[in-house]
Amino acid sequence: MQFAYYVLQCIYMKRSPYTIRLDDDVRVALELEAKREDRSVAQLATQAIKTMLAQKTAYHFAIDEALKEATKGKFISQNSMHDWLDSWGTDNELPAPTADIVR
Repeated sequence: MQFAYYVLQCIYMKRSPYTIRLDDDVRVALELEAKREDRSVAQLATQAIKTMLAQKTAYHFAIDEALKEATKGKFISQNSMHDWLDSWGTDNELPAPTADIVR
């Protein structure tokens, strides 16, 4: 398998060159998309990396918040959650369940 090397300019306080290896199919797709958007490959790759990092940050924050909430020892049972979800889209939609398990 062949690899392509790109020097990316990451924009966080300052720009620094960064080299990555790309499979040929990814390189071709990235170059094509950059051409479609009339942007440089580095701009497109930098934006993709920034988006991925923002998503991962939000994911880790959500996990940390859920773990903090779990330490309170209040949980919603599987049955209550299923009953609520099963009621969606019906004439008798239930309100969101509240904690029914306390540890």
